[in-house]
Amino acid sequence: MQHENIVEFELTGDWALFSDPITRIGGEKFSYQIPTYEAIKGALQSVYAKPTFIWVIDSVRVMNQIQTEAKGIRPIKYTSPENDLSYYTYLKDCRYQVRAHFIWNENRPELAGDRNENKHYFIAKRMIERGGRRDIFLGTRECQGYVEPCVYGEGQGAYDSVPEMDFGLMYHGITYPDEAYSDETRGKMTIRLWRAKMIRGEILYPPPQDCIHRPVRDMAMKPFGEKYGNFSGLGEFKEVE
Repeated sequence: MQHENIVEFELTGDWALFSDPITRIGGEKFSYQIPTYEAIKGALQSVYAKPTFIWVIDSVRVMNQIQTEAKGIRPIKYTSPENDLSYYTYLKDCRYQVRAHFIWNENRPELAGDRNENKHYFIAKRMIERGGRRDIFLGTRECQGYVEPCVYGEGQGAYDSVPEMDFGLMYHGITYPDEAYSDETRGKMTIRLWRAKMIRGEILYPPPQDCIHRPVRDMAMKPFGEKYGNFSGLGEFKEVE
């Protein structure tokens, strides 16, 4: 299904670490071979984000060959302030084409007055052209990323001729209460999983509501309003150039 508010951009970086959050506590981090939905969404939120809407990642093209490299890291131990020795396995020389769109956040009726599709769409386009509003990362803080406009589908990808690659059950993302999509996810932090496939170099991500979801714990949604000191009317959401 095509949406009118689609944005397309190229996401690049020398290194990436798209790791399963469950494996991070062990000290040894190992990247997935393809980006997680949450990592791509996080990069786009660094380009431009508002609580008024939710970014939905439609698809990603893997343009460069998948390569990994292990690095010796000295992180802080969990049990003491001393250093430990670990190996982190990163993806290197990463380049992706991304297609995404946004939908209104129905969990934020107090921001309904800010639902101006043209405004947010054109601001997002300008922010992509300028490289984003905030620093962009490919999975983790040490993996700097960069964005620039592109025409999705143009150019030769490394896996365009490969019919299908199956990556098994994979972490999709986390649903927080302010982006809940069902009664089961409302008021909770929920982990999403999906069965990842890449078809001719393209990853078609399912929307959050179509994933396998597992509630983790109860969580309250952050309120907005004048009495909370974080929203003083629509003037706060007007773009100043």
